[in-house]
Amino acid sequence: MLTEDLAADLVDAREKTVRVASAFRDARLLGPKLKIVNPPLWELGHLAWFQEHWCLRDAGAKASILPDADRLYDSSAVAHDTRWDLPLPTLAATQRYLANVLELTLERLEERPDDESLAYFVRLATFHEDMHAEAFHYTCQTHGYESAVNAEAPVFPRTGDIEVRGDRYLLGAVQGSEPFVFDNEKWAHHVELKAFRIASAPVTTGEYVAYVEAGNPAPRYWKKVDGTWQERRFDGWRTLRPEEPVRHVDWNEAQSYCRWAGRRLPSEAEWEIASARRGFEYGAVWEWTSTTFGPYPGFAADPYKDYSQPWFGTHKVLRGASFTTPRRLVRRTFRNFYTPDRGDVFCGFRTCSL
Repeated sequence: MLTEDLAADLVDAREKTVRVASAFRDARLLGPKLKIVNPPLWELGHLAWFQEHWCLRDAGAKASILPDADRLYDSSAVAHDTRWDLPLPTLAATQRYLANVLELTLERLEERPDDESLAYFVRLATFHEDMHAEAFHYTCQTHGYESAVNAEAPVFPRTGDIEVRGDRYLLGAVQGSEPFVFDNEKWAHHVELKAFRIASAPVTTGEYVAYVEAGNPAPRYWKKVDGTWQERRFDGWRTLRPEEPVRHVDWNEAQSYCRWAGRRLPSEAEWEIASARRGFEYGAVWEWTSTTFGPYPGFAADPYKDYSQPWFGTHKVLRGASFTTPRRLVRRTFRNFYTPDRGDVFCGFRTCSL
């Protein structure tokens, strides 16, 4: 990838961060202590630390430009519950740290246009910031803060099931097919799949309402007012739109719906293979699969060792993307992963026939 493209994406990621983080001010800079979010002021500093650590400090071999940065922002060493109680710099100081690190990274990119190692870590830092920017949206939804972006997800046509024949398929990223992939996508390997039928689009809100009206629990952020179902979107309530993909449904709720509907969740292999078929629509919500997150054959951790390995066996795989996911992060082989109870993220699901 050209140095100019790497720099442009790095700057674009920062602009998105600044835009969504504008919701965090005063008491919101820390916010309530919850397991599913970080204090925003800490998270902003962590973004600067991560970019500096991998792009400027040679994985920590050099000193940070911010005193005590490792003690404050190393997510592998700083326990989640302690992040609200750290002596964090002010917002202004954190913003200066972010700006200084970005400026130095861009300068290094210009000085070393042929440095493949630097290009790799710049891409890592860009994608890392993209994912945290999306997490800031989750934080706004969790706390009921306003959103700095359009909260509308795309609506897909309903065309029934897509048939996929049983065969031997390649699962995972093919070496050389992308300029950057994460370690958990490596590498493409053959899997045997039986013939299956998979929905062309995720389950809609209208379909999920029928499930709820049949006596099943409503998702978080739903309430019924004068006989009409409403959903909280960030800081406001609105009437449900039946054609939209349902969102904020956790893995356990998705499984319950499937049992009620006489369907099942796809495996991640089924999802990936079907996603190449005509008529398969995705990108509105992250989609749960039945697969437990684990390594592909021959897995080896990349330099950022804590990205994947600590979560094997405890998380479920989601595929696709949400409406807040930067398009540069979207590819068929990308594996997102959360614990089965997480419905705060922009997640939904599609189903397969039994």
